[in-house]
Amino acid sequence: MGGDVFKALGDPTRRQILQMLAQQGDLPAGEIAARFTATGPTISHHLATLKNAGLVLATRQGQTIIYSINTTVFQDIMAWMYDFLGEGKTDE
Repeated sequence: MGGDVFKALGDPTRRQILQMLAQQGDLPAGEIAARFTATGPTISHHLATLKNAGLVLATRQGQTIIYSINTTVFQDIMAWMYDFLGEGKTDE
């Protein structure tokens, strides 16, 4: 798991996008952008950052790009945190 994941999660707008996708499922880029006051290019940058970190998947349907959460990466994050916090270790 690279630093790109933590960098991507460090931004509140990107966390909002992830929460939106988690709650509502797959969404087109335009619908995601419409829910923010930031410009389209700014939201596009956030989506690209999430995609580059592997946190979201982007699927083209015609001229529309549909974004969805990449649950595999979140499972990896949870496993890493479990190990990091020592939950996976036994006392000796």
